[in-house]
Amino acid sequence: MGTDVLDSMVIGAGQGGLAASYFLKQRDVDHLVLDANPVAGGAWQHRWDSLTMDDVHGVADLPGEAAPARSAERANVVVPQYFAAYERRHDLPVERSVEVTRVTSDGDLLVVHAGDRAWRTRTLVNATGTWTRPNRPDYPGIDDFAGEQFHTSTYPGRDHLRGKRVIVVGAGASAVQFIGELAPIADVLWVTRRPPQWRDCGTLGPKAGLQVVTEVEKRVVEGLPPKSVVAATGLMLRPQEAEADRLGAYDDPLPMFERLEEHGARWSDGTFEPADVILWAIGFRSAVDHLEPLGLRGPNGGIPLERVQGNVQGATTAVLDHRVHLVGYGPSASTIGASRAARRSALEVARQLSDTGSTQDERAS
Repeated sequence: MGTDVLDSMVIGAGQGGLAASYFLKQRDVDHLVLDANPVAGGAWQHRWDSLTMDDVHGVADLPGEAAPARSAERANVVVPQYFAAYERRHDLPVERSVEVTRVTSDGDLLVVHAGDRAWRTRTLVNATGTWTRPNRPDYPGIDDFAGEQFHTSTYPGRDHLRGKRVIVVGAGASAVQFIGELAPIADVLWVTRRPPQWRDCGTLGPKAGLQVVTEVEKRVVEGLPPKSVVAATGLMLRPQEAEADRLGAYDDPLPMFERLEEHGARWSDGTFEPADVILWAIGFRSAVDHLEPLGLRGPNGGIPLERVQGNVQGATTAVLDHRVHLVGYGPSASTIGASRAARRSALEVARQLSDTGSTQDERAS
């Protein structure tokens, strides 16, 4: 570990991490961005080939630059190119491939560890998202199933599943999208733990959207595990899902099966459905395990964040350690929310450094 001390460090170079670096640089905060990926692009580079820019739910603008337009091009190519160009144009201090394993406290400083390397910093912006922490299914017989199993994070794309019988498990937006892709070319059965919650498109105006984000913010302020902003808004069908809808793929999803068997799934009433593939569209959790040594979790199981009056997506500062800021956690867990939270986190970092007399300008004077 070197003797140099950084004013701030950012973990993750996705939407939130790049935006945080941009705003930190604007405020002359000496910082470094650590990214586990070998190239620019955040989680977008790992998404399936059949996901196009027309299919994505939205890519928000990075600060100062417009996001790529909708097109038939692959999202896992277009968005990484956008991120890479942004890094270059703004000369952001990104270092990769660096996988942070833990963050510890050493007096007034934080120590960021990655293998046998370590950095000391006064503040930290965590922007690691969720992609690297998929929810893992745990059902009786899961190891007995002889077919293929995929999670959203390992989805191989529609062509790999053509002509197969696929059980899609999940009640979220990813499940709806997968069914839309697969129903016209495969035999799809939809299974959900709870009934899917469909959105009334006429009711989700700006005020309703704000209410959703406010509810998510309320959870993290209270220290509860965050609930996805996207999940909280409810489901809707896009034009891409029209054919699957016409085929009845979304009608009457089955409740969760009791167990898996070698060639399919069995329900508690004895019903059996054969399957070649189980597609687990069961979501992700926040990738914050490396922060565990800091003891940021409250008694309710989540990391409580400081409320910012009048800014529901500005809750980024950890209640139990004000040196730590979380972007893309809770109410900022969307591309738009991450950029807004990044601005707020940079402001809070600059304030904290100013309060302790540790800004770059003051050290140089």
